[in-house]
Amino acid sequence: MTSLMSTDRCSRRQMLTGMTLGAAALMPPWAGTAVATPSPAALLVAPPTSGASAKEIVALVDAAIGEYHLKAAIVRVLIDGEELVTIARGESMSGVPATPEMHFRNGAIAISYISTALLILVDRGVVSLDDPLSTWLPDLPNADNATLRMLANMTAGYTDYVTTDAFAAANAADPFRQWTPEELIAIGLDAGRFFVPGESWAYSHTDYVILGLAIERITGEPLDQVLRDLVLDPLGLVNTASFGTPEIPDPVLQAFTSERKSVLEIPPEVRFYEESTFWNPSWTIARGAIQTTNIVDLAASVDAIGEGVLLSPGSYREQTSRTLAGFGSPIDGCATCMSLSEQTPYGLGIWLVGDWLAQNPAFGGYAAFMAYFPARKVAIAVSVTVNEEAFDDAGNFLVSNASVAVGAAIATLLAPESPLVGSNRAP
Repeated sequence: MTSLMSTDRCSRRQMLTGMTLGAAALMPPWAGTAVATPSPAALLVAPPTSGASAKEIVALVDAAIGEYHLKAAIVRVLIDGEELVTIARGESMSGVPATPEMHFRNGAIAISYISTALLILVDRGVVSLDDPLSTWLPDLPNADNATLRMLANMTAGYTDYVTTDAFAAANAADPFRQWTPEELIAIGLDAGRFFVPGESWAYSHTDYVILGLAIERITGEPLDQVLRDLVLDPLGLVNTASFGTPEIPDPVLQAFTSERKSVLEIPPEVRFYEESTFWNPSWTIARGAIQTTNIVDLAASVDAIGEGVLLSPGSYREQTSRTLAGFGSPIDGCATCMSLSEQTPYGLGIWLVGDWLAQNPAFGGYAAFMAYFPARKVAIAVSVTVNEEAFDDAGNFLVSNASVAVGAAIATLLAPESPLVGSNRAP
């Protein structure tokens, strides 16, 4: 189904009228020094031009459906806040066409909301980025040496619970389990530390679960209410909400996966493809930031975060700072410890991929991607689900997050001078 929507079209100036200024891929494909994502060149349906049309993007998405074995692909592109194209292709489930209104899990997108909320609190003089964590969570190990900044830029050194054998086994055995922040943090702490706060860099869900608790202590409010008041409502994100259960509002984009095939010891020759729509996402990010959204809100989010509309100029510079370029190092036994590339460092809750700002969550058969190119004011939002053919005989994804490949191809089409991946501007 194709739906080129004209609804919800609003310019950035309209979006800001009346504004009060005051999330789950383990590792993104651009992290480190190599890009695992296939080159977008195979998807381009015409030579790249800066004046690409909606029809070219639609054709690109059509090509991606077959190229990456997508069950559904929902895409929205904005230029300077104005809709260029919104399209839904494929099916949610058999016989049910995907539509742009469908809701899906946004995973790590909420990391950018959390860091934005933190910076708003900085702008209001409530906290400083360099305040020690012990001010609010004094019983946490190394809280005297870790700061709010270190949590937000993932240099605090708390081991990512997702990488531990204890968590992996428990979560694979029961994907419907309800996890608490305290349980997740404890798993990370029990695994020990690979570096002291500020000494290196590692992608860490634990850092943001802790940061969520700290923000609750700072504000005296649940994190979901903080994010609603400081970020979601000011940006008009009416389709984005946090739930304490696996709930997804109607209409729902269904998800399916073969990820548990090896864990369940299913022989390679036996087909295995299960629905994962309502797997419990309670482990994926901070309590209160576990959200669902739709493609309209996803595009509006990256457009606003990319422009820094909620932040002071100083806080926007902090969020998009390239200070960590070249920082960190691989550490034996640490799956997510690395040296950040010069071209792709981590800011405060956002990846800086060449000249783009980006996030790419993936969880239980869902995958999404958002990216913003400030020089051209291009905002790209992509959400995909996959068919059984997207997995190998062991249940591994053939492409870790196909939404990145689709988004990168659109980026090349719209801004050929600064491709998102596959050039010397990305690792």
